[in-house]
Amino acid sequence: MTLIYQGITLIVVLLIGWHILRERRLTDQMEAALVLLPLILRLLMIK
Repeated sequence: MTLIYQGITLIVVLLIGWHILRERRLTDQMEAALVLLPLILRLLMIK
């Protein structure tokens, strides 16, 4: 079950990372980075 959770989290992290790279406005990039940080911590199982 943990592997499925980490897999889904990895997919979301990759999609948000792709969005950060494609976005031109700095404010949108910063917002996406703020969303990305907790997801990376969850992916690494750090609470």
